[in-house]
Amino acid sequence: MKYRPARVIAAALASALALTVSGCSLENAGNGDTVKVVIGYQSKTINTVTAGTLLKAKGFLEQRLNALSAKGGAKYQVEWQDYDTGAPITAQMVAEKIDIGSMGDYPLLINGSRTQANERSRTELVSITGYNPKGALNMVVVAPDSKAQSINDLAGQKISASVGSAGHGTLVQALTRAGIDPKSGVEVLNQQPQIGSSALESGQVAALSQFVAWPGLLVFQNKAKLLYDGAELNVPTFHGVVARRDYAKQHPEVLDAFLQAQLDATDFIHQHPLEAAQTVADNAGLAPEVVYLYNGPGGTSFDTTLKPSLLAAFKGDVPYLKSIGDFADLDIDKFVDPAALKQAYQERGLNYDAELAINANPLPGSGGELWLTGQDTTQSLADPTALLRAVKQARAQGKTVRAAYVPDAELGTRWFADKAIWVRDGDNYLPFTTPAAAQRYLAKHAAGAIVGFDQAVNEVRV
Repeated sequence: MKYRPARVIAAALASALALTVSGCSLENAGNGDTVKVVIGYQSKTINTVTAGTLLKAKGFLEQRLNALSAKGGAKYQVEWQDYDTGAPITAQMVAEKIDIGSMGDYPLLINGSRTQANERSRTELVSITGYNPKGALNMVVVAPDSKAQSINDLAGQKISASVGSAGHGTLVQALTRAGIDPKSGVEVLNQQPQIGSSALESGQVAALSQFVAWPGLLVFQNKAKLLYDGAELNVPTFHGVVARRDYAKQHPEVLDAFLQAQLDATDFIHQHPLEAAQTVADNAGLAPEVVYLYNGPGGTSFDTTLKPSLLAAFKGDVPYLKSIGDFADLDIDKFVDPAALKQAYQERGLNYDAELAINANPLPGSGGELWLTGQDTTQSLADPTALLRAVKQARAQGKTVRAAYVPDAELGTRWFADKAIWVRDGDNYLPFTTPAAAQRYLAKHAAGAIVGFDQAVNEVRV
């Protein structure tokens, strides 16, 4: 499995440099000789794991801070606070009760807008956790027996979404492109992901629009099927890290340690994706197969750099603020500050600008990936048809498929093979995430035909 070469890890050097740069002393350490840092994260939002669930589970931040203390600095106390969405993290940052937090792009807009009125609560975007260049991290799902075939079929229906979340932002864009007014054309129920999931299951809503990992989780549990893939928007979506400027100014060594720890976690997920997925699953209460859907090869691009393409999309999202309430204008250029991240790269002997220019997924996918029960490694396949053959051979040998993943033939979105819409075209089999995507292909390829996953496995030539 290929991934970018691991960054040079030099904990002792990084710690020494951080102390030198910060000038932190016991006199300015805060409560006695102990500096406290409160981290807000979302354990089930697995696009933020390198700044949240995985980072916490591996203890990378504590290790970095302990190294600082060993050099004669203050003692450090880390407090982790887990939330379902970014909104409560922002509320706690406004109240100056959370120092560093991670959340999606739309919540980051709200965070920047809400916190800027007070210098002590004012935040800055300091790094990216993960992103998808086309927007595939947000999706709309419907009940398994729904007759809906595209986003257009939701006109006049009730849709559950967490207003202000990345999932809601995608819904607004998708409806708008379909010619449906997001305010009057549908009824959006502002609900937390768990509540919305229950509402979908009980038939109270026609659809649910959410961020990772909720769409994949519900589909994996056979409680929903995918209706709309956010990648259709072809607009980057990302999650990132914000820090209170006042806290970072008082304790720059803590922010540096956090960013160094985030880089540690990013390296780990690139080098050990399956182990990382299991760790996240164990600590987030999610199925490993669902975590690996997003955190595996060809899924989320875990890259800390603040790429121009992401910031351009971020600026394009600013009008969303006014569409959901009375928010202060947000100057993205002033909100984003890569200085601390650049310093973290420099301390590791790395070139920030060089990595900033790389747009490829650091952990590229293949034409398919097969995970068999009882195996602690996966098999990469050249293309989706080859994956079908591998599944057929595994079944013939009495083996059980734990999970199989394929990239959507049109958009490239990594998805569950057995949940995809398969089209047979000659001897080739093509997977699509949604019925609409399959129909777009069939409109141009009259010889193609939709087949079920098991049918495709049974009839593929080995």
